[in-house]
Amino acid sequence: MAKLVQFDRLGGAEVLSLREVEDRAPGAGEVRIRVDAIGLNRAEIMYRDGAYFYQPAFPSTLGYEAAGVIEAVGEGVESFTEGDLVAVVPAFLQSEYGTYGDHVILPASAVVPRPANVDATTGAAVWMAYITAYGPLAESGRVRPGDYVLITAASSSVGLAAIQIARHIGAIPIATTRGRGKKQRLLDAGAADVIVTNDEDLPARIKEITGGEGVRLVFDPIAGPGVETLAQGIAPGGFLVVYGALDPRTTPLPNAQSFPALNSSTYTLFEITADPERLARAVAFVNAGLASGSFTPVVDRTFDLTEIAEAHRYMEANGQVGKIVVTVGHGAA
Repeated sequence: MAKLVQFDRLGGAEVLSLREVEDRAPGAGEVRIRVDAIGLNRAEIMYRDGAYFYQPAFPSTLGYEAAGVIEAVGEGVESFTEGDLVAVVPAFLQSEYGTYGDHVILPASAVVPRPANVDATTGAAVWMAYITAYGPLAESGRVRPGDYVLITAASSSVGLAAIQIARHIGAIPIATTRGRGKKQRLLDAGAADVIVTNDEDLPARIKEITGGEGVRLVFDPIAGPGVETLAQGIAPGGFLVVYGALDPRTTPLPNAQSFPALNSSTYTLFEITADPERLARAVAFVNAGLASGSFTPVVDRTFDLTEIAEAHRYMEANGQVGKIVVTVGHGAA
C-alpha cells in the first residue's frame, strides 16, 4: 500500500487527508518513485482552493516537486533504472499526477537525475523555484551582466532563486519586501539592496539605487494594480515580467501609451518544462549552478508528511523565507 495526500472538495488546509491507496505498477512512459522529500509551492494552495488555472478532478492529489529513488519503470522508459536518485520537475497537471505521497507514479518526462551529493531535501527545493526564475533571467537573454533586476516578494523560494541567478549572470539584484523583518535576511541572501515597500517610495528608491537609470527587468509574482508603480522604475526598453497573481485584483499591464518604451508580459515555468529542449537547457544551467555552489536552495522549515495540513497553513501565513519542505517517514536518501 502507498500513502497519498488527497482531497475531495475545495477549501482550506483541513480538506487534505493522508490516505492508504493501492500501490500500482507504472504504465507506459511512467516511473514509480519512493518519495523522500516534497517541495511545497504556492500553486498547490491555489489548486486546493480552486483558484488555480485548472480545477481538480476529485478525489485529487496534488504536488509538483519531490526527490527520491526510482522503484520501477514502465514500458518505454530507458532513461532511468531502479535505484536511481531523482528529483521531480513541474511538467504535468496536478489533476493527473501528484507528488504528495510516499510512493508516487509520475511521467518519466518530469523526472531528472539527482546527483549523489544533492540530498533529498535540497533536491525537493530546487526545480520549481530555479526554473521559474531561469526563464526570464537567463533563457530569454533579457538580463545581462551589470543590469539591475528588481525582484518583488523576494523572500519566497523563487525570489531567493532569482537573486542567486541574477548574481550568477553578473546582474545586480534589488529585492523588495513589505516589512523590515526580512530585510537583513535578503541582504544576507545576496540582494545588493532591499526596498521596504511599506516604508519607502518604490520608484524613488529605484532611481536612487540605479543612479537614475532604472532597472532592466522587474520579476513580479504579485500582479494587481501595483504593476503600474513597478513600471515607473523600469529603464527605457526594459521588461516587466509577471509570473504570479498573489494580488487577486485586476492587473492593468502597463500600456504603450503610458509607458512607450516598456515591454510587459506574463510568464509561467511551463513555457520551459513543456518544451524538452528548453527544459534540458534549464536542467543543465541549474545543475551547473548547484555544482559550482552559485545556487544554494534556502529551506525555511521542514514538516513530516503527516503534518501536511500544518505545512500548508504555515505557507499561507507568509512568514517563511525560502522553501518549505515536507519529509517522508521512511527517511531521506
